[in-house]
Parts: sequence; structure tokens; C-alpha cells
Amino acid sequence: MTEGVGFDASSYGFSKVENSDMVQIPDLSTAVIDLFRDAPTLSFYSTVHLTDEKRSPFPQDGRYMAKRVEKLLQEYTGADKSMWGPEFEFYIFSKVKYDTRTASSYYELEHAEEFHKNAYHAANPFDVYDDFRDEACRLLNQVGVDVKYHHHEVGERGQQEIETYFSDLLTTADNIVTSKYVLMNYARRENLFITFMPKPMYQQAGNGMHVHLYLTKDGKNAFYEKGKYANLNDLARFFMGGILKHAPALSAFTNPSTNSYKRLVPGFEAPVVLTYGQGNRASAIRIPKYVNNPDETRFEYRPPDATANPYLCLSAILLAGIDGVVNKIDPETEGFGPSEKLDMSEKNRDKLSFLPRNLDEALDALEMDNEFLKRGGVFTDQLIKQWMRIKHEEISAIGTMPHPFEFKMYFNL
Repeated sequence: MTEGVGFDASSYGFSKVENSDMVQIPDLSTAVIDLFRDAPTLSFYSTVHLTDEKRSPFPQDGRYMAKRVEKLLQEYTGADKSMWGPEFEFYIFSKVKYDTRTASSYYELEHAEEFHKNAYHAANPFDVYDDFRDEACRLLNQVGVDVKYHHHEVGERGQQEIETYFSDLLTTADNIVTSKYVLMNYARRENLFITFMPKPMYQQAGNGMHVHLYLTKDGKNAFYEKGKYANLNDLARFFMGGILKHAPALSAFTNPSTNSYKRLVPGFEAPVVLTYGQGNRASAIRIPKYVNNPDETRFEYRPPDATANPYLCLSAILLAGIDGVVNKIDPETEGFGPSEKLDMSEKNRDKLSFLPRNLDEALDALEMDNEFLKRGGVFTDQLIKQWMRIKHEEISAIGTMPHPFEFKMYFNL
């Protein structure tokens, strides 16, 4: 509990084999009784430390990075903390099979639901998994994740959504990991399969992990100013400006899988355009029009998905916002809006900026634009290069694998 537990860091890609000893020290404030073990088991998050005399924090530990970026927020913006409210979108399947071999590649999904219209907020008897969500939310509450609400999402083959209440950055990142752990284990117990994969099915809505965000100062909302556009003050505008300005580079952390970009295409409410506006779900930043409480005045960044490492994802978003405040990046001056209704016609597309079309483009953007991530040494050159190397390896592996649809298109040519 105090000395920590030694482990081989090379097995996680944290270090090289010849110098791989590190130590995990438990964060006892996160301790819960594990809901899915037969023997009474205490489960908690840890911080990762080097094995020097001081037991120095490992600079690439995501939880350590999250703490450091919150301090930078105070230093550069005057705000006390950032508050985050993530939305978890996922599909439930009754049976799943998939495999990839030298001479075989396939996936097969079976689903208990099949709507022939919009399934958004479907009710009984058509919503098959309302009881599943009820129990899942009860389990999440047991381990300290406060659920705001749940409902059926727009996907017609079993798509769900669970939204949680606002927490600080570190707690939110922990809660994202905890939520996936609880949902996946509970699904397995019920002989079901869930996936947060951004685009698991053709011509069905993708899974995002939208994050609502505001800052606080002296316990009050630091974004609110009555009478301004959407009641958002200059701090909020500059913060949004920084995020939109750096959004292509952010995509390498907010949407870090090749599958992410099969969701980020026009249609299905995909947030592909680098604009901000009230209620516009095609914009990367949406300002909810239904919020009347000044304490919850906020915006929603819609591109992220749950293939992201939540610590890196949220820290990167916050650093982009801080950069916007420091450099007074005005989103309107930069041409990002406000936009209440997007004109996506061919004539108007040249006037718009878009997210990267694939992971390759996102990594190119990160290579060209990463100084904002290194403010205060939160992200290091080593981490960025290592992340890019791993992701390029994923792209290469997928790029050399024949796709089943290619057989349909090209086999008999």
C-alpha cells in the first residue's frame, strides 16, 4: 500500500527491456470493492513511478499527466478546474464472431433489435435493453460513477447511451475506464457482447464519446456571461478557438483508431466540420440550447470516441483550450463560426474546415502541430513519437490486409 508493487514496464511499452523496472503505488482514494470477482477484491487506480531513490513519477503516466495539466489550467487561465461530462455510446449484440487469418477474414454480428425507423429514445416493448441499462447504471453508481441518464440511441441494431455527471479531469478519465470495465463485465455475465468501436456496422450510426466541458473559478462557472452569444464569455470563446484550431492534431488522440474515421463522415450526425454553434450536431463543437442553468453553461466537443486513451485525450483537449486562451484565438475571427445551420453543398465546402479523413492525416497533423501539447512538459517528444510509431504500425498492419469487400469488388476482374 505504501511501497507499491514492482512490474515489468517493457511489457507495456513504457521502457526498454534492459531498464524496465517500475513501481505502481495505489491511489487509495479510488478504492472500491470489485463487483465481478468471486473472492472479496479491492480494486483501485495507481500512479506509476520510476525506481530511483525519490520514486519519481513516470512522466508518461496518464494520471500524472492529467494532474499536471490541471495545474497548468490554473496557471494560465486563472480557473480552478475543468469539469467534464462524457457520453458513452455503445452497441449491444447477442452474438459476435470475428477472425482474421492468412486466408480468411470475417465478422458476424447478431442483434436482438431491428428497427425500421429512427430508434432514438425508443420505448417498451421495442427497447429490448432498458433493463440492462437500468442494472448497468446501478452497478456504476456502486463504484462511484454518477449516472445522469440512459436511453436508446439512434442506431437501429442495439445502440445505447449512458451519460454521466460532471467531474474533474482525472476523475472523469478514471470513470471512463471504470465504466467500460463495468459494462463489459456485466454484459459478459448476461451472455451479451458490447462494443464501443466507433463504426461496428455498415450504414448504422457510429459510437462517439462526446464530452461536455466547462471551467470553474471560486466554485462558480467561469464560462458564463449573460447576454453574450450562447451566454459564453471571452474565456469560453478563446478556449473553443484553441480546440478548433488544433482539432486536426487533437484527432490523433481523440480518434486514434483507423475505425474512428469510418464514423467521421458526413451523415449520421457525424461531427466532421470545424465549426461551433448552438444545437448543431454536425459541428465539432455544439453548444446545448437546452441549458438554462448558468452553473452548467458549457459546450460539447463531439469528435472523440472511446478507442481513445481517456487521460491523453482529455489532457490534449485541455491543453488546446489553454493555448487558445493564452494566444486569444477567436473562433469567429478564425472562420469557425458561429454556425447554426451548415451549408454542406459543393459550392460552400471550400469555405469550411474539416477533421482529418483518416488516421494517417491525423498523425500528419500531429507531427506538424504539437507544441501546444508540450506546454509545461505535459506531453514529451518521446511520448508523441512513440504514439505516432505505434499508430503507424496499426495503419500498416490494416493496410496490408485484404478486406472482404475488396473480394466483392475485385475478385473476378
